[in-house]
Amino acid sequence: MHSARPEDDPKVRRSGCQNAIGFEVDLSEPDGRARCHLTIRADHLNSQGILHGGIIAMLLDVACGNTASAWFDRDEHPLVLTLSLNTSYVAAVRQGRVTATGRATGGGRTLAYVTGELHSDDGTLIATAAGVFKRTTKR
Repeated sequence: MHSARPEDDPKVRRSGCQNAIGFEVDLSEPDGRARCHLTIRADHLNSQGILHGGIIAMLLDVACGNTASAWFDRDEHPLVLTLSLNTSYVAAVRQGRVTATGRATGGGRTLAYVTGELHSDDGTLIATAAGVFKRTTKR
C-alpha cells in the first residue's frame, strides 16, 4: 500500500508542471484511486476569474493517469500515456481547494479505462472525465 509518494521515490517523480502549478498527488487510497489536490491561486484563474479549464483537465488527467498506473501495478507504478481524455465542465470555482479523483473501470494488459471527478471542498462537482491510458515500459 502506498501513501503520498515522497520526493525521493524513484517510481513516481515530481514533474515540472506539478512544480509550476502546485498540485499534490495522493496515492494513499487502498483501492488504487489516485487523488490530485490543488489550492487555487490567482494565477490559476482565467480572464473571467474562474479556475481555468486547462488546469481542470490537467488535474483530471493526473488523477486518472495515476489511477491507471496503480490499476496495472500498485508496487511498480508503471508509466502510462494518455490516449484520450474527454472532459465535461459542470460548474465554476473561483477559490479554495479542489480535488480530482480517478476510478479505474476496466481494461486489459496494456489499456486501462478510468473515470474522474473534480470536486470543490464543499463537495460541488466541478468537472468529470473519462480516459483511456496505455501502459508503457519506456522511461
